[in-house]
Amino acid sequence: MRKIFLLCVAIALLCTACTTNKTKETFEVGKQTFLLNGEPFVIKAAEIHYPRIPKEYWEHRIQMCKALGMNTICLYVFWNIHEPKEGEFDFTGNNDVAEFCRLAQKNGIYVIVRPGPYVCAEWEMGGLPWWLLKKENIALRTQDPYFVERVKLFMAEVGKQLSDYQLANGGNILMVQVENEYGAYGVDKPYIEAVRDIVKASGFDKVPLFQCDWSSNFENNALDDLLWTLNFGTGANIDEQFRRLKELRPETPLMCSEFWSGWFDHWGAQHETRSAAELVAGLKEMMDKNISFSLYMTHGGTSFGHWAGANFPGYVPDCTSYDYDAPINEQGNVTPKFFEVRDLLANYLPEGKKMPTIPDSIKTIAIPTITMEETAPVFDNLPKPQTSEAIHSMEYFNQGWGSILYRTTLAKSDVSQYIKVTEAHDWAQVYIDGERIGVLNRLKGESSLQLPPVRESAVLDILVEAMGRRNFGAGVLDYKGITEKVEIINENGTTELKNWQVFSMPVDYAFATDKSYTSPPTLIQKERGATPAYYRASFNLEKTGDTFLDMTNWKKGMVYVNGHNLGRYWEIGPQQTLYLPGVWLKKGKNEIIILDMVGTTTPMVQGLRQPILDVLRGNGAYKFRKQGENLDLSAEKAVASGSFKPGNGWQKIVFNKNIQARYFALEALSSYSNDDFASIAELEILGEDGKRLSRQHWKVVYADSEEADDANNIASNVFDLQESTIWHTSYSLAKDKFPHSIVIDLGEEKVITGFEYLPRMEANKPGMIKDYKVYVKTSPFKL
Repeated sequence: MRKIFLLCVAIALLCTACTTNKTKETFEVGKQTFLLNGEPFVIKAAEIHYPRIPKEYWEHRIQMCKALGMNTICLYVFWNIHEPKEGEFDFTGNNDVAEFCRLAQKNGIYVIVRPGPYVCAEWEMGGLPWWLLKKENIALRTQDPYFVERVKLFMAEVGKQLSDYQLANGGNILMVQVENEYGAYGVDKPYIEAVRDIVKASGFDKVPLFQCDWSSNFENNALDDLLWTLNFGTGANIDEQFRRLKELRPETPLMCSEFWSGWFDHWGAQHETRSAAELVAGLKEMMDKNISFSLYMTHGGTSFGHWAGANFPGYVPDCTSYDYDAPINEQGNVTPKFFEVRDLLANYLPEGKKMPTIPDSIKTIAIPTITMEETAPVFDNLPKPQTSEAIHSMEYFNQGWGSILYRTTLAKSDVSQYIKVTEAHDWAQVYIDGERIGVLNRLKGESSLQLPPVRESAVLDILVEAMGRRNFGAGVLDYKGITEKVEIINENGTTELKNWQVFSMPVDYAFATDKSYTSPPTLIQKERGATPAYYRASFNLEKTGDTFLDMTNWKKGMVYVNGHNLGRYWEIGPQQTLYLPGVWLKKGKNEIIILDMVGTTTPMVQGLRQPILDVLRGNGAYKFRKQGENLDLSAEKAVASGSFKPGNGWQKIVFNKNIQARYFALEALSSYSNDDFASIAELEILGEDGKRLSRQHWKVVYADSEEADDANNIASNVFDLQESTIWHTSYSLAKDKFPHSIVIDLGEEKVITGFEYLPRMEANKPGMIKDYKVYVKTSPFKL
């Protein structure tokens, strides 16, 4: 026994010695510079996200970032992936963020940790766990007692995983962020103070803490004891972005904590790209001015499974691919952007140093056509139902993700009537006696359908697919399923439907595989036509490698390969393939399951060597001028007119009177660049108290021109809460001339006193509006 005791003591001492002998470095916020071990240090950070990369590829991606010229990796910690059920934490496998940090240190890379609790990242609910919505009247991202209690518990778990890796402890963590872009959400310094204290109490008390925001809102919640950093994108006027910060803190080191290299894709919109030349020019300017940066994204990866989120206002779901037009593409390989950034950063190496060798690319394979062998129709494989008199959201039935079927019966009717659903989140198919009568698409704001005559006790089914919860702004409070009520409306009045059977269909692989797969797909199609179904097949491989599943034969759904959920596909594009990492494939027999919410007449799929990310099939949801529409302002009287000031930054126009309004029209008459273009980054309308109105229910009802072909410069960008996205009149249609107009429906009648206008953030760009007029009405404008 004594020998065992002495052995244990020896092992403990050895472990202590190992920890003690780690090289402990220092990192400080110095005068106009960061200091690493007492020497000036420019942070060149690569933002990458461990859940968007298979664990087997983590080290490869870290080495790719180092070969690009980066010295740091910036990462979010995603609360909802680590606590998928309340009180059950998971930091294993692909969630092992500590292992990710260890791999970074092994490769000589520092880490900046951004633990939230909110992260945005175009990720489901901005990283917040869905089960928070089960708490009645919860107020997210506030001092709501339950929310704060859960944040403390989560952050304590993060501290257990990562606090030992702070630089002072011999690790590689330089800094830790407090919350994330809170200025785009609200003004609540006490809440930010509470999160700061929680972060410190969780063990992050030996590193600088910082908060990031935009130049237009960083002062709203800025705390005196935190480092302030700013976020902006390629092409931005960098001096203007930092002007106010330098006035307030002339001796602070400057850092762009998110320098946007590209942008994320939305279903139904053009694939996003950003200029490599502008990216390099911005990086060069920051390097020359000793400004640190984090390149968001350096490698985007993939929002596998159900994790892709959606933008707000409105409902604009994000694609599965998070390629982001980044220097390292979705698969982890180099792009032309990679070499341009690498060549630039090579100019700033210390004398005698060379850029690291670029790791080999991951090999790709093409998989021959796989014909699906068997099918399990959704309606033949329903789980045991729950019952409910009233309609409720998915969360009420303790379901976080997937699809949900609501079933009830209808009274006989031969008269004209329609069904109204308030609200279907997010894509609903309506059936009567098994026959599909239509679709309600939240993306398009659809809520009602005309019904055919129905027999007595006809069965009504509403099959709702939940896509990602909104990840930005007030929209993170985003319930799924049917959130309020279902009504039948006819000449006799309105009847709310009751007495529902509810069938929950989660996205788990176990649920997808536990089905009665019997009939061949061809038999199902012959008997029923296209119908929601699971399709299954096996295929054999002699070698493995990364591939991209071509989903162009399919409509809308998810794909599972060997138990891994690859994410969502949707025929509308722009993404038409799903990335399948080679490490999830096996030599020999493999299994594929496809859940298609509509069904297919061509049940085949193949693997390509390259992705298809830029093919649209219909773009109607994003155009705001119907054929033949022309705004007629000839009988209207402007409530304001004048000239905007040249340059960047917010401008406020006050009416000096209260005006009742629901519809707001801005007419641009000329531009400072003497061209025929108009552009706006953001619009705010001021209420009776002079403060900005909520934009949650705003809709664009008209825009005379918008660029939706060569770029996503669509009209709704003026209130998307993203200052780097713009409404820009069409530059692919030379016929679009001044005046240019945009009309916004505020959603309800309001008293307004003025508005605020933000031009695009770049300097000397086309579309900077000069002369303008503003019109408001309580009734719609004449179109």
